[in-house]
Amino acid sequence: MALSSERAAHPERGSRLRELPSVDELLGRARIASRIGTAGHGLAAQAARSVLADARARLKDSTEATPPALELLEERTLAEIEALLAPSLRPVINATGVVLHTNLGRAPLSAAALARIAETAGRYANLEYDIASGTRGRRDAHTSRLLAEVAGTESAIVVNNNAAAVFLALHTLAKGAEVIVSRGELVEIGDGFRIPDILAESGATLREVGTTNRTRLRDYERAINDRTRLLLRVHPSNFRITGFTERPSLEELAALGERAGLPVFEDLGSGCLADLSASAVAEPLVRQSSRAGIALISFSGDKLLGGPQAGILAGKKALIEPIRANPLFRALRVDKLTIAALEATLQSYRRGALEEIPALAMIQLPPEEIARRARRFLEHLRPALPSDARVEVSAGFSVIGGGSTPDKQLPTHLILLASARHSAAALEERLRKPAHGAPVIARIAGDRLALDFRTVSAAEEEALDAALAAALR
Repeated sequence: MALSSERAAHPERGSRLRELPSVDELLGRARIASRIGTAGHGLAAQAARSVLADARARLKDSTEATPPALELLEERTLAEIEALLAPSLRPVINATGVVLHTNLGRAPLSAAALARIAETAGRYANLEYDIASGTRGRRDAHTSRLLAEVAGTESAIVVNNNAAAVFLALHTLAKGAEVIVSRGELVEIGDGFRIPDILAESGATLREVGTTNRTRLRDYERAINDRTRLLLRVHPSNFRITGFTERPSLEELAALGERAGLPVFEDLGSGCLADLSASAVAEPLVRQSSRAGIALISFSGDKLLGGPQAGILAGKKALIEPIRANPLFRALRVDKLTIAALEATLQSYRRGALEEIPALAMIQLPPEEIARRARRFLEHLRPALPSDARVEVSAGFSVIGGGSTPDKQLPTHLILLASARHSAAALEERLRKPAHGAPVIARIAGDRLALDFRTVSAAEEEALDAALAAALR
């Protein structure tokens, strides 16, 4: 009725609307009909309805004076079909120089981890089956012993991320009781993960001691009472407090826990298993915490460990076993693909083959090597550049990211680009939203676009070359 009234009030508009094809007519076009075989009739019809609805809206708003040609509607429908079929999760080229870029999936997996995933994903596997005995097994058997060996602890288990690991440990060991933690360690990391909130949700009661910048051993001692179940140490992985600061050493806190009969739990976060001091990265090692007497340690799998997303709890067997027996462990457990990738990554550590782990290789990449690659890349790119493009290689800095070593910058060399026809912001958007190929994620430095080859693999250079040539046109 409303449509009839509108046509009566605007007869010329109604005439234009009637010129639009029907959904069936559009689907009958040769190119669309041939695409239906692989896309499916329902999805193609959805695309056609969307395109026609948009055309009607434009005609009603008088943004288009005449109906689009049938050929144009066909093109739009084909484009809409491709958009509907395109995966939302897509590979991107990380040219930011942020090695553990949280928004880009943190640590890329090693070739060995990818091979193990491919081998495991499409077949049955002994996930919870003990081949030797022919009976049901435990899925964490594939990683527990290996994790404990690499971390230097008695035992270890894996859950889906570090937030889950912290929650599960607190829920198991301190529900209905108190956990003592320094005020200077009540951190918040990415996406609103706050230590006080996790404590509250776990059923444990937070007991703060000390001040923001100074907490002494006697602050912990005075707070211990008959409701205390844990002493919690939190590594401030994504910030630094400098100046007049103080906190007990791990050894001092562990000794206090021993005297009081209380375990010390350390949320180490970044999960550094390899000594990176040669790259001037002073991140605490999991093994050092274990040697200092820390009873339970939690850390991430996809940060400095360089593996898949996972939360790892490593420490004394007497603590790990009740945590594993918690019914929530099943709700937070990982799947076979995570186990496959983690096992392959840990085997690289076991063999001392750290160069196989991409995140560690990127962190340790010398700036001279990055400069050599950047200059070689520019030599190849220059013939394809328009005359108004300005490019150069300049010294700069990369960062590790992922809530690790917030005050550490890695010397690098950047490719800096400027164009008379496109601003740096426009270039960034053109690279991020290409017509074809993988999006390139870059950063802006002043009035120029900056590309850092520390996080661009050699296999991605050809695609980056094509993306830059297209974006600068």
